[in-house]
Formats: sequence, C-alpha cells, structure tokens
Amino acid sequence: MDTAKHVQILQMAYAGALADTVLQFSKEGVLERVTERKRREQLATGKQRLAAFGITKPEEVFLNLSELFGCARWEIVNNSAESFLAQSSSCTLCAIAKKLGAPSPCNLYCLDPMEGLVKAIAPVAVYTAESTLWEGKQCLVRVNIPG
Repeated sequence: MDTAKHVQILQMAYAGALADTVLQFSKEGVLERVTERKRREQLATGKQRLAAFGITKPEEVFLNLSELFGCARWEIVNNSAESFLAQSSSCTLCAIAKKLGAPSPCNLYCLDPMEGLVKAIAPVAVYTAESTLWEGKQCLVRVNIPG
C-alpha cells in the first residue's frame, strides 16, 4: 500500500473516531459543556498550535488543515486585505456523524479550533460561521480583519 493510501485510511479513521466521540458525549449529556470548555481552550492555545500546522496567515488555517486532515475541502474566495470567505461543499466528519445519528460535530472539532488559530494570528479578527454542511449545502466562514 502506498503512502497516499495510508494517509487516506488514517484520515477516515480519525474522522470516524471524532464522530463517535460526539455521539458518546451526547449520550452522556456532556456535549455542550465539553464543546464550550474546548472552545475556550482552543482560543487560549491557538498560538502554540500554529507552528505545528505550518500556519502563518489566516487563510492557511483553512487550506493547511484541509490538506492535513482531508476532512472538509476548504477553498478561499473573495479574498482581500481585510477579509475573506472560506467555503466547503464536502466534509467527511459531517457525513460520518450523520450516518451514526450523532449531533453536529462542527463546533467542537472544526469551527472552534479554526477560530482559535485565526485569532492567534489576528486577535482582532471577526470570525463568523455563516452556514454549515450540517444544516445546509455548504460551510461558509467569513473572516474580517479590521485594519
């Protein structure tokens, strides 16, 4: 088996484990508390995680994580000095979670960690999840960085 196939298998296994974790947190009645606690943690530890992911610009948060985890396929559109829109029309984690009957994994494992990384680079950034694949046909995240 070649390296690309190994990586693909690991990415699928990882997404499956995350989806199952959301299902188990939900069954135990702790998903909301865990999600909020992890959000605070992600915002506090973003700087430490940037170098590990090779991220230096806010747009790279979406592009590098997409390449590394192979979960959501993010694209950057409407890019300017002050803002950009990240969009994805597919997400392995959402698909698996829906098949398992789990609640949305979006904030816990995607949106909040990415917000922590974006704000580690640009603390004044306004990060807005406009839609998600959980509820609609695409994920849209707008990032505005006031001058």
